[in-house]
Amino acid sequence: MDTHDGLRRVPFKETNMGIELELHSERPAWTEWETWETSRATVLQGSYEHGKALAQVLAALLGSNRTGRLCSVTPFDDTLFTEHDAEAALLEVPGLLPLCLNASQTAAVHDLARLLAACAAMPGSYLWFMGD
Repeated sequence: MDTHDGLRRVPFKETNMGIELELHSERPAWTEWETWETSRATVLQGSYEHGKALAQVLAALLGSNRTGRLCSVTPFDDTLFTEHDAEAALLEVPGLLPLCLNASQTAAVHDLARLLAACAAMPGSYLWFMGD
C-alpha cells in the first residue's frame, strides 16, 4: 500500500520471508565451502524471533527514494555490516519506526537497534543479516 510520503508499507501477508540477525566477534565464515558450524564459533548474540516482521519493515525501504545502509538489506540474500556500517545504520532506525504497522514490527526494529548499537560499540565485529 502506498502512502502520502511515497513509502510503500508492506502488509504482513505480502512478505513471507524473514531476516534473522547475528552479532559476530569477527567476520563470520559464510562462504559456500565453509560449514554452518564454522560460523557458530564467532556468534555473540542473535535475534531469531522477529524475522518476518523485520523483513516487512525493511521491505518498505525497497523502491523508496531513501538512501542508507539499511536500504541494502533484503530478505533474499545475506548482508554483513561492519561496526562502521552498524554505526551509520543506527542513525536510520528512528526513520523505521513510523513504517511499523504493528507491535511485532516495532519490536523487530527495537531489536535491530539493540544489535546495531552492540556492533557499533565493538571494534572488529560484524552484524549478519541472514535472509531466507
